[in-house]
Amino acid sequence: MMDNKPEKCSVCYNDYDDNQLRPRTLPCGHTFCSQCVDNAIKNGQLTCPSCRAEHAATAATQFPISYAVEAFVRKLKNIQQTQEEAVPAKKKLRSMLQEQKSIISSLITSCEEVLSQLGEYRGQLGDWKTHHLQLQDKLYALVEQNKSAMKLLELEDASVVNMTTQGEEGKTQLQAMLGSLDTVNTPQEVDTTIDTAVGCKMKVEDWHRKCQELFPDVKTVHISVKVQETIREALEMTTTETDATADPVHLGDSASSIMDKVQEITLQIPQKQLTVEDLRRMSEPVKRLVEAGRVLAVQEDQVGRRSTRITLQDGQLYLHPLLRQPTPTHAHTLQESEVVGVLEPSCTLAFLDLGWAGSTRGRVTIRLTPDTPLARQFVLLCTGQRGHTYRNTKLLQVGDKGYPGEYVVGGDYESNDGEGGAPLLPDLLEQYRGSRRAGVVCANNGPRGPRCAQFTITTRGFQGGVQWPNVFGDVVSGLDVVRAAVNHSDIREVTVVDCGVVLPL
Repeated sequence: MMDNKPEKCSVCYNDYDDNQLRPRTLPCGHTFCSQCVDNAIKNGQLTCPSCRAEHAATAATQFPISYAVEAFVRKLKNIQQTQEEAVPAKKKLRSMLQEQKSIISSLITSCEEVLSQLGEYRGQLGDWKTHHLQLQDKLYALVEQNKSAMKLLELEDASVVNMTTQGEEGKTQLQAMLGSLDTVNTPQEVDTTIDTAVGCKMKVEDWHRKCQELFPDVKTVHISVKVQETIREALEMTTTETDATADPVHLGDSASSIMDKVQEITLQIPQKQLTVEDLRRMSEPVKRLVEAGRVLAVQEDQVGRRSTRITLQDGQLYLHPLLRQPTPTHAHTLQESEVVGVLEPSCTLAFLDLGWAGSTRGRVTIRLTPDTPLARQFVLLCTGQRGHTYRNTKLLQVGDKGYPGEYVVGGDYESNDGEGGAPLLPDLLEQYRGSRRAGVVCANNGPRGPRCAQFTITTRGFQGGVQWPNVFGDVVSGLDVVRAAVNHSDIREVTVVDCGVVLPL
């Protein structure tokens, strides 16, 4: 019987060893461990477990040790040990290879990120080169204008020199005539001298008339002064010297992207004018400027220069009303018209901050009905674009307090006593919706009323078929603030501390 595991005893199935389980070969040729041979000896006889041959025996030691089997077992164990040792080595090699693959993949990703940053930076450099060329063209245009103005001045100066020469000659002739008039004696000389004097006088009077007509040349003076003013203003706007060493700028940690560092450099230049795109990107440097209150939107019109704050709260940008206020040092500005231009009628959110007893109690956010005249007027009064604003106005009255349909009125931007609030837009008529829900915003006097800039906010809904008409907005958050104001002891102590709109960037 052949065993497919020769390193084991075919009786006990244990591996051969160098002690009690040493392999011993019987005369019949079969091999078993010493222990099984001893156990098989009975009454001086051994029956082979394989072939059942009978052998005289008293102990296993009388049978020879199978050194060939022992050598085979040793070799087999060495092979197994080598294989077992090779498995961890292969695992370690695979682990090392996997680690290197991971490192290389990470480096490839880093390379791709940096290459992307370099591409973006190169695009920015290209934009700046284009801007420099455009500025250069404008500078060349200014130089050409300056040359044209100088040519006009040279022509004017030559004309003045010519007329001055003529005037000097006329003056000399007049002085000579005075001398001649003193020396004439005969009537004939008198007539001749007087005729000459009249001719000289007419010539000088003609010169005088030409001087009055020719000088100054309006076109020459106008162009000269305007070109000087334009160039002077352009030079005054230059706040840095091109050959000056740049002040050191902290560029943040190494994790900052190239464009973040570019923004950090550019945004630390005083009085830099930001763009709406800068706000959209909201890089970390821009975010820090907004949080520091250094980002303003400005407007200059017939009312004068006004500015408004742009603030960041809970990840949302807010535009506050335009006010006459000094611009902070190192402020960064945008044109208010550009900022307001991003407001989409379909998603306009306005806000009113209510306060009383010396503190701001909360913010009321209102979603305005898309593109309706009353909604546009409400935005104008929240942003102050027309010079008037709801800021610092009082709430005026509470209606139906404690009953269905309870509401509060505010928005008298003119007299702050309920008698003002004239419309800002010429035609407010529109097909407005009605609602019976709490939290709707509507015109207090309707779109036709003389005080239709006043607004009403409902704090309790109607029951049944009654509805509020002329609805142009809904409170989306802060209705609890309005209800707390209604329950204040004197509603006229409640003030719109601040107002504005949410920027959908």
